[in-house]
Amino acid sequence: MTSILRARAPLYRGVLTARTNLARAPVRKFTTPTGSTPPPKSGNGLYIGLGIGAVALAGGVFYVSSTNEDAGTAAKSAIPTGKVASNFAPTKEDYQRVYNKIASILDAENYDDGSYGPVLVRLAWHSSGTYDKETNTGGSNYATMRFNPEALHGANAGLDVARALMEQVKKEYPWISYGDLWTLAGVAAIQEAQGPKIPWRAGRIDGLEKDVTPDGRLPDAAQGQDHLRQIFYRMGFNDQEIVALAGAHALGRCHPDRSGFEGPWTFSPTTFTNAFFSLLLSEKWNWRKWNGPKQLQDKKTGSLMMLPADYALVQDKSFKQWVKKYAQDESLFFQDFALAFHKLLELGVPASQWATPQAWELKTLDEQEAK
Repeated sequence: MTSILRARAPLYRGVLTARTNLARAPVRKFTTPTGSTPPPKSGNGLYIGLGIGAVALAGGVFYVSSTNEDAGTAAKSAIPTGKVASNFAPTKEDYQRVYNKIASILDAENYDDGSYGPVLVRLAWHSSGTYDKETNTGGSNYATMRFNPEALHGANAGLDVARALMEQVKKEYPWISYGDLWTLAGVAAIQEAQGPKIPWRAGRIDGLEKDVTPDGRLPDAAQGQDHLRQIFYRMGFNDQEIVALAGAHALGRCHPDRSGFEGPWTFSPTTFTNAFFSLLLSEKWNWRKWNGPKQLQDKKTGSLMMLPADYALVQDKSFKQWVKKYAQDESLFFQDFALAFHKLLELGVPASQWATPQAWELKTLDEQEAK
């Protein structure tokens, strides 16, 4: 792959009805869970059903089953069959309630840095980042991480904790698809961590085990810029968007029992900021001497880490220009991240499935409490 920067163009601006809200909200806690048994590794993640028809009704999505599969498979899917009989059509307000439920269970005092937020961002990311534009397969539409072998792909190690947490929400709101639930969880996690508003809309449906994507479609943290371009260009992203999405590493940390790597990227891993970029540029990074995989640590404190794929962003001229811009201008980063993350979460979803032609901006808990 070449290192030529692709021309930057407005992304999804036609579907965004409101300007991205860059205002910062009061701090809420976030983190990544530990304690799950890692599945067999097949690569390290960088950002570490039934035949169905969907039609828009009253601003929501009404799902219609067109075939009968075995009950076991149907039970695993997110098809809200219990609501179909009553013609339930969820509205924006219904999805706001789901958002609120997710936000209410994010804080976890005995969990990593105090919250499940970062691992939910990773769940949303990994369930969407399998898209292949050439074959039009993968993406968030079918929520195929519910099935093996995708659930056991090395890049998805530890996400069983995030999926189990979302089952609590699914039990309360059985009509929402897993694809919508997981992506909405990522939106809630970022917004509640003082991040930008992420435009989101409903319409994903849940597929069958036959729709599982092959291993190797997610980024490998041990690789460099050529690998990053191969993975992200396959999804339809350019160099600027690659760097913007990498900024999600402001949240969370790596775990030896999952990716093999260890440590947080920033000093505030529960708050969404541009610190990933500023630290990447301002700190002196040395290769860590330890028994784990190759990673860097900051010289000053030895408490922070960067992955080889992170470091590649400042070794490549095209990538580095965006690292510098985002380190200097958090508002620009927030704006570009919101657009790129919105695009990521919609990969693989046919336009005909969307509940609304325009994306929604859901309110944070603090915004609602301020009324």
